[in-house]
Amino acid sequence: MTAHSLYLDHAATTPLLPAAQAALHEGFARWANPSSPHAAGRAARALLEDARGRLKAMLGWSGEVIFTSGASEALALAIRQSVLPLAALTAVEHEAVLRHRGEAALLPVDALGLVDPQGCRQPGLVAVQHVNNETGVIQPLAEIAAAVRGAGGVLLADCAQSAGKLALPPADLIALSAHKFGGPIGVGALLVRDWALLRPAGGQERGYRGGTENLPGVLAMVAALEAGADWLAAASALRARLDAGITAAGGTVIAGAAPRLATIGAYRMPGVSAAAQLIRFDAQGIAVSAGSACSSGSLRTSHVLAASGLDARAAGEVIRVSLGRETTLAEVDRFVAAWCAMAVPA
Repeated sequence: MTAHSLYLDHAATTPLLPAAQAALHEGFARWANPSSPHAAGRAARALLEDARGRLKAMLGWSGEVIFTSGASEALALAIRQSVLPLAALTAVEHEAVLRHRGEAALLPVDALGLVDPQGCRQPGLVAVQHVNNETGVIQPLAEIAAAVRGAGGVLLADCAQSAGKLALPPADLIALSAHKFGGPIGVGALLVRDWALLRPAGGQERGYRGGTENLPGVLAMVAALEAGADWLAAASALRARLDAGITAAGGTVIAGAAPRLATIGAYRMPGVSAAAQLIRFDAQGIAVSAGSACSSGSLRTSHVLAASGLDARAAGEVIRVSLGRETTLAEVDRFVAAWCAMAVPA
């Protein structure tokens, strides 16, 4: 990015933290196949298992950990290898889950994007995203977990946006991705409460995932987690200022009354399409997004906003602004000023 660029798309991916970069370089310098029986392989295995223990300690997780290439693979592994079939998922899930829907029930959400926990009472696998990647809405996963377990089901939580920022929910299977909290792209994990929840598929990671373990990526991911999330208090104040500035200029904060992650905000600019906004912001050196990062190239109508009751026109005028560790008050004010200058007067 150029010196004048303003990056506000941290929910898509956020910069690699210095500690993670140092751990990545260390991993490449000391790397060998952790599954090899020779001395170098055993040394790599020791590093991998140490990192596994550190990750569990940082997240407060007492179950098992399968290292993956990211949240998308972790979610696919959980669904495909679950001993229970996918029974239900919410209408606002990420595409990484929706593509595996099959015959599973699609659970509706209210105008704030929240699912009714009692609607999640299913005897099979139930997939619920902890924090929505487009709106930042936080689902009540403690209540949902109780409902799912009350029906004899298993809860799969997509924590790609929340891991490293919020406490883990009481789910049975949890997917996370390193590059959402300052780790490198291409590594993540599936947290598993009990191995009995999954069918083994052969290969590495106790036989539940094939492929040579990405030791450098794992080391960097754990280092990013260990950097902590003290910056979220400042992000909350910045997002509140962002909400207030856009509201004062006639914009709409999507799901503003719902519990939301401090780093994500979705905003409607009446009369100006999201596509036009992205082009104009980009021309000013400001990076934001519309919809999910995984499908933003198509700029199709957001299924998340549609499920929350927005019509196609309103949904087509919404952009996502997401903050990171590096975001400053001056940068938020710069974005609000640019937004106000672009907005069509009522």
